[in-house]
Amino acid sequence: MQREEFVQQLWLDYVHTHPDLGGLRLWPLNTSAEYLTLVTLNYGPFAASELSASLAHMGYRSVGHYAMADKGLLVHLLAPNDNSSWLVLAELQLGTLSKAPREALTQLVLQSHPADCKGQNLLCRGRPWPMPSWALYQQLQQAHPLAAWLAIMGPRLHHAGFDCSTIGESLDTLNSQLDACGMPSFEGQQNGVFSVSPLLEHRFYPAMPQKTVFSLGDEHRLCLGGLALVQKHVGDDHERIAEILLPFHTRCEMA
Repeated sequence: MQREEFVQQLWLDYVHTHPDLGGLRLWPLNTSAEYLTLVTLNYGPFAASELSASLAHMGYRSVGHYAMADKGLLVHLLAPNDNSSWLVLAELQLGTLSKAPREALTQLVLQSHPADCKGQNLLCRGRPWPMPSWALYQQLQQAHPLAAWLAIMGPRLHHAGFDCSTIGESLDTLNSQLDACGMPSFEGQQNGVFSVSPLLEHRFYPAMPQKTVFSLGDEHRLCLGGLALVQKHVGDDHERIAEILLPFHTRCEMA
């Protein structure tokens, strides 16, 4: 698979999951995201260490690792070999969950069909394991929101981040437009996955809740991702926003 095809599949899966985001017309459809935030877990073929070879084959190189112990995450920043979207691969560390939710999520993942555990498109073809029950989702949600998200979504794109300067509008202007569309932003530097560096102005906009059908047939409406807008405090053309996206104190050197 080539990088262009991979990104296209990521995007098609994203807008299929979030049709309200796919239907936005506040900026040109061909506007590239500054970065794509993907969420996975450190288990089997879905671990970042296993995915790295395929991503490298598609032209992504690792430019940074970040540890967020309070969120149970290792985050891998990957740069393409052109000016396209960077990848922010957030890997949930199962060992940070307490025993009961860790074992429950592991048992769910173990039910993946072997054919869905190989190939270069593990991050863009949906959930490879069965849908959990609502009770299991609630258990995981209480333990760790991303564990619950992974249980029903699988490893995939959580949100796309757009640079306001690429769009050509200020963050305040775009924020007003999204608010008028019924998409108010989260307060603060949070986006449902990781904290964002104070070097940037950042807003996260949850997607509209979508009807989700659980394994026993019960239905619930859930917000399962969104989009982010980012803007530098001071104009600087030397660094991509993705390079200063994550808090500096979380950066780590890994052997």
